[in-house]
Amino acid sequence: MRSCVRTASSLLQGWRAHAARPIGASPTQLSPERLPSLFRSYAQAFRPQSELEKRIAEIPIERYRNFCIVAHVDHGKSTLSDRLLELTGTIQPGGNKQILDKLDVERERGITVKAQTCSMIYNHKGEDYLLHLVDTPGHVDFRAEVSRSYASCGGALLLVDASQGVQAQTVANFYLAFSQGLTLVPVINKIDLPHADPPRVLEQMQETFELDPDTAVLVSAKTGINVEALLPTVVEQIPAPDGDSSKPLRLLLVDSWYDSYKGVILLVRIFDGKVKPGDTIRSFATGLKYIVGEVGIMYPDQTPQTVLKAGQVGYIHFNPGMKKSQEAKVGDTYTTLGSEKVVQPYPGFEEPKSMVFVAAFPTDQSNYEHLEDSINQIILNDRSVTLQKESSDALGAGWRLGFLGTLHCSVFEDRLRQEHGANIIITPPSVPFKVIWRNGTESVISNPNDFPDQDTAHMRVQEVHEPYVLTTITLPEEYLGKVIELCESNRGEQKELTFFTATQVILKYDLPLSHLVDDFFGKLKGTTKGYASLDYEDAGFRKSSIVKLNLLVNGVPVDAVSRVLHSSQVERIGRSWVDKFKEHVDRQMFEVIIQAAVGRRIIARATIKPFRKDVLAKLHASDISRRRKLLEKQKEGRKKLRAVGSVVIDHEAFQNFLAK
Repeated sequence: MRSCVRTASSLLQGWRAHAARPIGASPTQLSPERLPSLFRSYAQAFRPQSELEKRIAEIPIERYRNFCIVAHVDHGKSTLSDRLLELTGTIQPGGNKQILDKLDVERERGITVKAQTCSMIYNHKGEDYLLHLVDTPGHVDFRAEVSRSYASCGGALLLVDASQGVQAQTVANFYLAFSQGLTLVPVINKIDLPHADPPRVLEQMQETFELDPDTAVLVSAKTGINVEALLPTVVEQIPAPDGDSSKPLRLLLVDSWYDSYKGVILLVRIFDGKVKPGDTIRSFATGLKYIVGEVGIMYPDQTPQTVLKAGQVGYIHFNPGMKKSQEAKVGDTYTTLGSEKVVQPYPGFEEPKSMVFVAAFPTDQSNYEHLEDSINQIILNDRSVTLQKESSDALGAGWRLGFLGTLHCSVFEDRLRQEHGANIIITPPSVPFKVIWRNGTESVISNPNDFPDQDTAHMRVQEVHEPYVLTTITLPEEYLGKVIELCESNRGEQKELTFFTATQVILKYDLPLSHLVDDFFGKLKGTTKGYASLDYEDAGFRKSSIVKLNLLVNGVPVDAVSRVLHSSQVERIGRSWVDKFKEHVDRQMFEVIIQAAVGRRIIARATIKPFRKDVLAKLHASDISRRRKLLEKQKEGRKKLRAVGSVVIDHEAFQNFLAK
C-alpha cells in the first residue's frame, strides 16, 4: 500500500515538472534564472479575442475620438452620456438612469462627484469609430477631476442649459479647455423646456467665447431630441489622438480607484506603444516596477482586452496587485522596463490641494476603529482627501481631514453616513493660514489648536497671511446691487464687472477663503433667489489681521471649539458662540461662566446660575443673625465647590453645539 502511495506521489511530481517545462525543453534547461519569466507566462490565462475586440483591432488610430462633456452643475451631462451610450448600443435603452454616476450620493443629489469614462463603437458612413467619453463633474470643488480628464481627451462638448444660459462654471471650463488646446463643440441642452431660449444662449456663447453659433448642436438629452446629430459632429470636428504603436510604451496615469480583490486599478491614456498582460512596466515618479495582470476598456464596465494600443484610453491592474493607492500618482508616466532612457515623461499636472479642513470625531469612542476603517476605505478612491490623527480633551480621539471645498466635505460626510452607517461629529470648516515667524521661517497651519495665542504671538510671529480666491459670479442684472453688497460685507475686492448680455452680468471678486467656506454660496443663492452661479480659483496668500478665538468655560479653554479668523469677525462669532453654548451646558451646583476670548481680551460672556438649596426654610422669620450666618456659610461652600469642582460637559452638548 505504502509503495502505491509513493508511486502516485512520484508520478504527480513528474507531471508537475513536465507541465512547468516549455515545449521542446529538456529538464536540464529549467535553470532558476528562467523561473520568473516562466511564472509570468503561466500567470496569464489564454484569452481568445472576443467579437468586440476583433472590431476594435480593425479600427486605425485615425478613427479614434477621445472627448469629454463639460458643463455647469445640473446642465444635464450625465443624462446626455446615457443617450450617447444608448445610441451606440453600449447600454440597453430605457435602463438605469445616470449609468456613469456610480455613487449613491451622486444619484441622490443629482450631481457628478467623480469623472467616469466609457468607450463606445460608432458606425459612421460605413466605418467603425472608437469613441472614448468622459463624463466630468460640474461643481467647482471637483475641478481637479475636470483638468485630469482634459489630459486624456482631444476635444470637449461644452454643454449649456437652454433656459439658464452661460453660468460661472461654463466660463471656467471654457478657459481651462481653451488653455489646453482642446477643440470645443458647443451643445445647447434642454431645448424641450417651455422657458428655453436657444437663440439667447447661442448669442451669449458667441459674445462670451467667440464660438460660431452655426457649429452648435441643439439637443434635449432627457427626451433624446436631435442627440443622434451629436455623434457625427464629434467624428467630424474633434481631431484623432496622436500616437505611434511601433514606438516604446509611453502611458499617462489619468485616474485610479481601489478594488478589494485586484488592488489599485489605473485608468491610463496610451500615447505611444502598446501594453498587454505579462509586460513589466516602471513608473517614472516612484521608480517602482509592476507586472501587468490585465488590460481592458470601460464598456461601460471593465471589459478585458488582450492589448491596449496608442491612442486608446483603458484600465490596467497588476499581478501581484498594487496595494497602496499612494503609489498611483496622477499625471505619472509609465514605460516598459528598459525603455526609461528613450521615453520622455509626460509633463504631469499638480495633485489637488486641500482648501478646507475639518476635525471629525466619533460620537461614541467605542466606534473609533470602525470609523477609521470606513474613512480609509473612502480615501482609497478619493486621494484628494488629506488625513491625520488628532485628539481632543472634550471629544476624544479623531482625525483632521482636508477637502477641496465645502461640497466635497459634505459629500464625504454623506458617504460615511450612508455607505458605512457612521455616527460622526464634524467641526466647522477652517482654512490654512501662513505664519511668518520672526526667525525668518514660515509654516502653513491648518489646525486652529496649533495657531499661536494672541498673548505670545507678538513675540514670535512677524506676520500672518490668509488664503484668497478669485471668484467669478454670473447673475441677472437685477440682483447686482445685493450681490456687490454681499461681497463687500465679506471683505471682497472687486476686480471686474462685465455685462455679457443686456440682462446677464459676470462679476469677479477677490474674496478671503475663510468667508467663502462660511456658507457664502448659500447666502449668494438666497440673495439672488437661486439665479446666481459661482466659480473660484486659488489667488494665493495675503497679509491680514488674523486672531485665534477661544471658548472658555470657567477660565479653561475648550480645545474642540477654537477658530482662527479675521479680527473683524470676532465680535459677531464670539457672541453667537456664547449664546449657543449656554443653551447646551447643564446647570451645576456652582456658577458656570462661559466666555469667548482672544488672548486675554474677553469678547462675550454668559453666566449659568447654580442650583440653589433654600437653607433658610427651617428658620424663624425674626432670627436675622442666624439667617446671615447660614447664607455666608452657603456662599463659602459655593466658592470652595467652584475651586475644586470641574464643569462636566455632556458629549451631546458638543454634538448639538457643533451641529449645523
